Amino acid sequence: MKIGGFIKTTLSDWDGKVSCLVFLAGCNFSCPYCHNPEIAKGTCEHVDVDEVIRYIAENSDFLEGVVISGGEPTLNGDLYQFLKEIKKMGLGIKIDTNGSSPEVLDDIIGAKLVDYVAMDIKAPLAIDKYRQATGGYGDVDAIKRSICLIMGSGVGYEFRTTVYPGVLSHEDVVDIARSVKGAERFCIQQFRPKITLDPEAGKVKPYSVKELRAMHDAAKPYVKRVSVRGL
Repeated sequence: MKIGGFIKTTLSDWDGKVSCLVFLAGCNFSCPYCHNPEIAKGTCEHVDVDEVIRYIAENSDFLEGVVISGGEPTLNGDLYQFLKEIKKMGLGIKIDTNGSSPEVLDDIIGAKLVDYVAMDIKAPLAIDKYRQATGGYGDVDAIKRSICLIMGSGVGYEFRTTVYPGVLSHEDVVDIARSVKGAERFCIQQFRPKITLDPEAGKVKPYSVKELRAMHDAAKPYVKRVSVRGL
């Protein structure tokens, strides 16, 4: 288990819950706008797993949940056991994922090891668009399977899209909303140019608040709840 970062308390990563945030190192995407490049590439310093588990156990009366993020958590072979350890403490678990491992998602949801899934949808579900947005990943069938699995899982969930102007247009965001028609929640996230995997991406100007609100309004007919983060 390669933990690339640990935040002991967060109020913003799982709505309504006092949580801690665990970043698992490594990702199979190379999104140019990624704001956790060292964690994604696995070049970050690693946090001791036992220390993280000890902290969670000692504060399980204070914490309401644990958020597992990355990188891409589903790539880690020790994920299942890690989730089991947390569940023994009686805490809720939220996992952030890029949706590239539907089999892993199926396993951990079926074993009741997660209570909330936040899946990033990087682009419209076309191979060329996905490869452009992710730096080469093009298995959109896996992404589609994850979407269907999550929507039918019975656990809480949301789909999220970071609107990086270097790849996504207004209409692309609407296409993504159409691809999850009927979903409980779709979050449009502002692109943050401060730290990016590709230095050139950091030079791209984010969409304006007006443009993000227009995307929000255009996506509303397709999902039950649309929100905008990072304004």
